[in-house]
Amino acid sequence: MTAWLHVVGVGEGGVAQLSPAARALVANAVTVLGPPRLLAGLGSSQTLVPWEAPLERMIEQVKALEGTPTAILATGDPSWFGIGVTLSRFLSAEAFAITPHPSAFSLAAARLHWALQNVATLSLHGRADAALQPHILPGNRILALTTDRHTVERAAKMLVARGYEESRLIVLEELGGPRERITSALAQDIDVSTLGDFLTLAIDCVASPGAALLPPVPGLPEDAFVTDGQITKREVRAATIAKLAPYPGALLWDVGAGSGSVAVEWMRAAREARAIAFEREAQRRTIIASNALNLGVPGLEIVEGEAPDSLKGKAAPDAVFLGGDVGNRRIFEAAWAALRHGGRLVANSVTLEGERALFERQSEFGGGLVRLEISQLDTIGAHRVLRPRLPVTQWWVVKP
Repeated sequence: MTAWLHVVGVGEGGVAQLSPAARALVANAVTVLGPPRLLAGLGSSQTLVPWEAPLERMIEQVKALEGTPTAILATGDPSWFGIGVTLSRFLSAEAFAITPHPSAFSLAAARLHWALQNVATLSLHGRADAALQPHILPGNRILALTTDRHTVERAAKMLVARGYEESRLIVLEELGGPRERITSALAQDIDVSTLGDFLTLAIDCVASPGAALLPPVPGLPEDAFVTDGQITKREVRAATIAKLAPYPGALLWDVGAGSGSVAVEWMRAAREARAIAFEREAQRRTIIASNALNLGVPGLEIVEGEAPDSLKGKAAPDAVFLGGDVGNRRIFEAAWAALRHGGRLVANSVTLEGERALFERQSEFGGGLVRLEISQLDTIGAHRVLRPRLPVTQWWVVKP
């Protein structure tokens, strides 16, 4: 099957700077879609169609032309946070072809002499700025697509709030075009008033003494979360995430989410990992939302209502964590029925009733049991002691 649609990456130099092969693909199209600033470089012999927001409308524009020679002009590499990625969800691979231009990331790395394979790349263009949070780490280098100059301002404030005020921000404007400009400043000193709006942001992270270290490895300290006390403790949480085994794109159900700490850490642990936090208490749902933003997983879905009814209609999970009302047989059965084959379920309990339920389920469904007993440094008078916490019984099982 010959592709009827060609997605052509264009740089700041416009259509005039495309290779002969790429120009031919555009010239042979009956209809060309794209942003007005890129369409302006074309003549009047073709039908030129500017993009119409939102994204759903853009997809409708493309589908309406199905089967006719069509080209899309896209900025940079369409397969890197671009329209090429989006179209793959709606069109067959045979229906369209992609001709990339060097991405903003490639151009920025070349200008800065940064090793691109060692740089965190992300898009803050039309997305929550909180996605930057997990990448704020000592010595880390970040390249981010932006919406406009205000993205730079918000990123700088985030860095200062995290204790990274001496991180260097490098703003690369209109890369590859005649008006290319590169400026830099420390996060605490950045002035965005003179910046344009077509820019890529580079960050060289520098942690000040005392800045909190929040790596993607599970087991963040409790004080990294907002909580009303209902939270899976650090050491138990690390063991829980290890048993749940997050991987790219996998979906977790966190049932009885409390502060949402397990769901948050699951999403931070693997690329594009997803999670749904089920929580009946309104105040705790507010807490979960705050933790999701503060710790860089704004895509965490939060569901209200009483389980198991609140579980109905949700996408089948690849893993389930039962952290609340563990002894409730109806909740377990609903979660187990929804869990994908080969998926993992982990349940923690500190009560005798919950522990008895876990022992019974282990006998029925198999899996492993472990008791986690942790002691924490404390004092009695002038002497130091290790004071035991409540032991946690943990059951984990893989669904056949």
